[in-house]
Amino acid sequence: MFSNITSQRPSFNNSKAPKTIMLQTTKCYLNIAVGVALTCFTVQAQAEDKAQSFNELPFPEAAFEYEEYELPETKNQQSINTTTAVQTRNVVSKEFIAQQAKLFLECAQVQTSSARLACFDKVAEQGKTPSFVTSKQPVDLAKTFQSSFSGNPQVILAEETSIIKTASGTVISKKVSSNHPKDDEIDTPVATESLDTVGLTQREAEVLESVGVTQTDIEKYTPLSLAYDLDQNSERGTWTARPYRPTYLLPLFYTFDPNLNPNSPSRPQPEKPLTSNDTRNTDLKFQLSLKTKVAEDLFDTNADLWFGYTQESHWQVYNEDNSRPFRATDYQPEVFLTQPVTADLPFGGRLRMLGAGAVHHSNGQDDPLSRSWNRAYLMAGAEWGNLSVIPRLWATVNSDSKSDDDNPDIEDYMGYGDIKFLYDFPNQQSISGTLRYNPSTNKGAAQIDYMYPLSENVNGIVQLFQGYGESIVNYNYESTSIGFGIVLNDWKGL
Repeated sequence: MFSNITSQRPSFNNSKAPKTIMLQTTKCYLNIAVGVALTCFTVQAQAEDKAQSFNELPFPEAAFEYEEYELPETKNQQSINTTTAVQTRNVVSKEFIAQQAKLFLECAQVQTSSARLACFDKVAEQGKTPSFVTSKQPVDLAKTFQSSFSGNPQVILAEETSIIKTASGTVISKKVSSNHPKDDEIDTPVATESLDTVGLTQREAEVLESVGVTQTDIEKYTPLSLAYDLDQNSERGTWTARPYRPTYLLPLFYTFDPNLNPNSPSRPQPEKPLTSNDTRNTDLKFQLSLKTKVAEDLFDTNADLWFGYTQESHWQVYNEDNSRPFRATDYQPEVFLTQPVTADLPFGGRLRMLGAGAVHHSNGQDDPLSRSWNRAYLMAGAEWGNLSVIPRLWATVNSDSKSDDDNPDIEDYMGYGDIKFLYDFPNQQSISGTLRYNPSTNKGAAQIDYMYPLSENVNGIVQLFQGYGESIVNYNYESTSIGFGIVLNDWKGL
């Protein structure tokens, strides 16, 4: 479904050399152009993320309504008529509206997503606010299953707030279930902690402290929550570019034993194996990954529909003898649905999300180097403190027969699922990775990424890979690689 892009360089007839070289050079330029275009798109999306214009924010000139949940009582208070009693919305003074608008605009200047949302929350406590600061209620799996087994099947939304396990401890808040009236209202003291200003500018810290944001307010917006809008819908809404998998550039990526004879049981062997000069050990690797929310708050359960796209390329930029070709390029468009849920897990963990999706993975090559497969998958998202984990289970969806399949034995090497994880250390350092394993063949792979801050917007990254399928053309080849480069600060992926 993508245009072919030159990667490996098979042998060719010398009489057709000039024409072939021109074709390969053209394809190489095309791949460079695609990469540059996607890079510009990524930088533009990053800029939009940093300079977001919040159109939904209230302004002093606008009529803005707030709810007053408690009215003061006096001894001489007269009886309230029925019409007045059921009216819960009260228009407040213009001075109050102006003050709220000013606070929202100040919160909007905070660049750290979790701190910005926590700031919105504090301002929102005084009344009705823009839709993007309205908390989402996940599905309570335990109560939903209990009601189904009791003969009264229904989807039960979780309580408005819950016990939150953060890096600084356990936070317990007031909880009221929206559609489970038998729940008791519990009011428990909330543990708070002074604001950690690491990663914040002085102005951002002043805004957060003036509004009353604490460290526990920020930590409830975990990487998993921010990545998939599990607690609140992002102010960016739908059809805007957002981070997906890590977006990085590794100018130095070294493979200890490159594959000089890529093959597949259903495809003919190349006429002549590649040489060490055709495919050198060192190349440049980059990955671009974006997602956008297509629709939100579906099925009355706050489910969201997403589209994602990931492109990973290996560029033999140091191979001047062969016109610096692209060794491999993988394309992965996908569509997936996420459902916020809540359930307790062993060892203090929380199940935060369930989901399902479909992904196409190919390299856009002609035979004999063509590789592709389609998968449908189920996934979940869970947290244990600073550790976020997303396991997936997939099944191959192929319309071709085994003889027409580019890679009929790909599951033997790529397995039937993977586990992605992210662990945040103090001082903005983190470690993430992807693990795959097929117990029936004892084959799999592990990729580990260590990230550390270089500047406000850029992190350094060290990437290690060992196993099968570093790129899809090498799905049945075991390799070991190490890379060094940079990754955008807010694009670490999960």
